[in-house]
Amino acid sequence: QVQLVESGGGLVQAGGSLRLSCAHSGRILSDYSVAWFRQAPGKEREFVIAISWSGSSIHADSVKGRFTVHRDTAKMTTYLQMTSLQPDDTARYYCAFRAMATASSEPIGYQFWGQGTQVTVSS
Repeated sequence: QVQLVESGGGLVQAGGSLRLSCAHSGRILSDYSVAWFRQAPGKEREFVIAISWSGSSIHADSVKGRFTVHRDTAKMTTYLQMTSLQPDDTARYYCAFRAMATASSEPIGYQFWGQGTQVTVSS
């Protein structure tokens, strides 16, 4: 089992920044990748960004140039840096873990999920 705990969410004005953290722990025996998804009220969960074991990342078009992801392997934490936030970014943000080296944008590919952290962007 792998446990994921997100933190760093909150209320921010449009144009502001936030950094979310995802601490992962448990039986991590192989290379892995971590993704961030988000879900707004009344909408389906959508892919945001993900980082592969190599450090390469993939992202949704909606966050290109604004969101970045990086991982501190020693701290077993993955970070989502969000800049130029807009009201449309308001959602609950979830990190997800898969025991594969290559990241995916499909939620079905991730075996473990955190409880999420709320991000609210005011206009």
